[in-house]
Amino acid sequence: MRTRRIDRQGGWIGLVVVLLALVIVGWLAKDAFRQYGLMPGTAAPAKAGSPGERTRSPGAVAADPPGATSAPASSGAPMDRARGIEGAVKAQADERAARSQDVGK
Repeated sequence: MRTRRIDRQGGWIGLVVVLLALVIVGWLAKDAFRQYGLMPGTAAPAKAGSPGERTRSPGAVAADPPGATSAPASSGAPMDRARGIEGAVKAQADERAARSQDVGK
């Protein structure tokens, strides 16, 4: 029985190596997504410590308190949220136009 040499495998060994690397990267990405709370059905771990420690922790996002000019929070469908943001942007543009007209008087 003749055995095939490695150089005559037609790329099968390279394909297996690439697939193995893809599986490893997928496994690591899944763990990272789960750690940051980005996987569906998982929650980010509760943050402990002082507020300064929480802002310096990995994945911390500084959130501005909602102001008078911010768009209203909506938990609806993406199109509904986009329409709400569009309305807020138009209202801000109208306010700016009114202020610029007041300054010109």
